[in-house]
Amino acid sequence: MKFFNVKTVTETLEVIAGEFRPNRPPIEVSLIDALDMVLAEDIISCEQVPHFARSTVDGYAVRARDTYGASDSLPAFLDVTGKIEMGKEASLVIREGQAQSIPTGGMIPDGADSVVMIEHVEEVGDMLNVYRQVAPGENIIRAGDDVEKGELVIAAGQRLRPQDLGVLSAIGKTRVLVYPRPIVAILSTGDEIVPADKKDLAPGEIRDINSITVAAAARQCGAEVIDGGIVPDDYSSFAQKAKELFERSDLLLLSGGSSVGTRDYTEQVMQSLGDPGVLVHGVSIKPGKPTILAKAGDKPVVGLPGHPASALIIFHLFVAPLIKRLQGQELAQYDQRILARISRNIASAVGRSDYIRVKLEERDGGLWAVPVFGKSGLISTLVKSDGMVEISANKEGILEGEIVHVHLFQ
Repeated sequence: MKFFNVKTVTETLEVIAGEFRPNRPPIEVSLIDALDMVLAEDIISCEQVPHFARSTVDGYAVRARDTYGASDSLPAFLDVTGKIEMGKEASLVIREGQAQSIPTGGMIPDGADSVVMIEHVEEVGDMLNVYRQVAPGENIIRAGDDVEKGELVIAAGQRLRPQDLGVLSAIGKTRVLVYPRPIVAILSTGDEIVPADKKDLAPGEIRDINSITVAAAARQCGAEVIDGGIVPDDYSSFAQKAKELFERSDLLLLSGGSSVGTRDYTEQVMQSLGDPGVLVHGVSIKPGKPTILAKAGDKPVVGLPGHPASALIIFHLFVAPLIKRLQGQELAQYDQRILARISRNIASAVGRSDYIRVKLEERDGGLWAVPVFGKSGLISTLVKSDGMVEISANKEGILEGEIVHVHLFQ
């Protein structure tokens, strides 16, 4: 297979950002089902949260000016005129020299502008001795302090986390418009590949690793997965199965068959699925150079390397961003990597990006990235790794002790 249109990692990510977006319309779901789904609408609050001023502590609602100068040796004396109950409106007005008992979350009565903590007072009959002064607004959440009416609460494109669901429930938003979870179909190819549950392997046979690992990675990104099984290195069978899976999915992943070889039909199959066809045919990266990215209609198709470790690294770099784009998310505008020091010198070839698997270790109060070496086909190197370090295409390597950026595996 002749490589053409080889791109850098950055160029490939730019293609993904520019070419792909959600290919199915948004759906409405209940809040309880929306976790990890991506909003397709801006959420504007129709009310204040909280809709009444409330106490953040157990204590007494007071007028702050009535406590000024209070101390252990010279307390302020206030009249206790009532008790505020949870879930009920405060009916009595606080006037000069008065206080009302209030629990955490209780409604602040009219006239009060602060709450003195129960630890700083002593109640003697109907008299309250206050031993510490408070400032206006102290120990109070005012109406709208959390969310104001008309405020943009969550913008479209946000993946919904538990805390996001909490604020939506606070404003009474129990159904939201979200992008459907992308359906990712995975098809493994190769005469040597056999199902993972096969007990006795014949000489030359290899259990299918990629359909398990890639499927798990896709689910971790919020996708639903179709396991397309395994097809032999036969163009007719390959093309027929790929077309069937393509029609049922939002993203088709072809695992294996993207290496140079006379029986490699991946590119032909990808081109047959529709225009515009192949966008990236090879990436200047190690491992994973034979990666292919195509577009058929509005759907992406990716040819992953056959080696399991290479396939997962390519998934992390390119497929995960693709799944984000299909859910209406922008690619990260900030660096999501962590900093560490590399534990040894590593040489690299100029002109390609090298990705080195590393294990993180704490040494002398600092974080160190220790390379986990092994050939690209060894899945065990990823099991031992916490992430990977990029050696950019314009560098000949990195030196021991140098600060590096570590892409963490999920």
